Amino acid sequence: MKRLLTSLAVVATSALAQAGPIDGSWAAKTTIGKAELPFRVELSGEGDHFKGTLYDGEVPVTSTSGKLDGDRFVLNFDHFLGKLEGRFKDGRIEGIYRNTAREDLPTLAFTAERPTPRRPADPKVVPSIDGLWEIPNESAKGEKAWRLIIHQKGDEATASILRIDGDTGALTGHYQDGKFVLGIFAGPKALRLDVEPAKDGSLNLTLHSPYAKFLTKSGEYDKTYLHYVAHRPADARAKGLPRPSDPLKHTTVRNESEPFRFRFPDVDGKLYSNDDPRFRGKVVVAVVTGTWCPNCHDEAQFLVELHKKYRDRGLEVVALDFEEEEQQEQGYKRVRSFVKKYGVEYPYLIAGTPLEMWTKVPQAVNLNTWPATFFVGRDGLVKQIHAGFASPASAEFNLELKKEFTETVERLLAQARTASR
Repeated sequence: MKRLLTSLAVVATSALAQAGPIDGSWAAKTTIGKAELPFRVELSGEGDHFKGTLYDGEVPVTSTSGKLDGDRFVLNFDHFLGKLEGRFKDGRIEGIYRNTAREDLPTLAFTAERPTPRRPADPKVVPSIDGLWEIPNESAKGEKAWRLIIHQKGDEATASILRIDGDTGALTGHYQDGKFVLGIFAGPKALRLDVEPAKDGSLNLTLHSPYAKFLTKSGEYDKTYLHYVAHRPADARAKGLPRPSDPLKHTTVRNESEPFRFRFPDVDGKLYSNDDPRFRGKVVVAVVTGTWCPNCHDEAQFLVELHKKYRDRGLEVVALDFEEEEQQEQGYKRVRSFVKKYGVEYPYLIAGTPLEMWTKVPQAVNLNTWPATFFVGRDGLVKQIHAGFASPASAEFNLELKKEFTETVERLLAQARTASR
């Protein structure tokens, strides 16, 4: 019996060791200029089966591979060429996050500790900011305003800034020291948003980014933060402020009677054309995209669902991907991982570099968003174009977009059936 108990103790100790002191949830933080950006990371596994998860709100962003070697670990996020490295010591983690493809982007140092309970703010002092807001802003893409969507519960809030390209992802946080401090750290999405209610009913916003280059009407503004003011839509109309851009009217075609044409290879060199039997006479969703673009990651996951649902009824999806020249030299590692990560089964074509977009898609007018989605009828003509993509972080705007995409596909498929009789 004594020998049996000893054996059981050894097994229990071994199992505990395998679970490891590093497994579980960690409260991490990095800095943007002088501002602190907290974020959540989940770690689990051992050896070559080690993995980590960052979060876009409640949406998990999981590593594609990882390794735990003693007290050190490496996590690869190959679908956006990110790498998170850390060392576990004395119940604490110290590490860095970097983009492995672009040396011009900063390496972000972070620390992490086990999360501790937070004392909620006094409900009497927490202001209400829940709902829809508008941010006047003239961007280089021709916008006059952005949307700010906020969902608040007590002293906690989740927000997303929706531009014509798409949104920031879900910035989460709580009320502290007279303002809401919200943030996201999920690979290429790394932002902190300070929201301070003003006496006139508006919101004073400070947006911090470690990547330091914000697009303005005059070009790039090299600073780690920018200030904005947000108004309720009714107040914005009363002040005569412009509305946010309509994603269905932002991009058009030069000639509605001209077929939408493409002829590009995939990463293995196989050539695809709009004249191929696969596409001819079909309803086609053609998306101008790039794996370097966070909102393109958001859209790809929905297009995969849309393709699976309607391909047996005559829908084809094709991606016209514009990648940096460095990706070609690396054998399109990010593209291959992107396709694998999201289960893309439709043709994913290499159309050129981002700066070649206008020459490679010459039919489009004011094509300047990533992504841009073209809905093509059976006759080969463009029926609708949607600029950008609102992710689940944009709440009702994401639901509206999914409904719009689905109804457009169903309408075109129904017309196709009618036309085929």
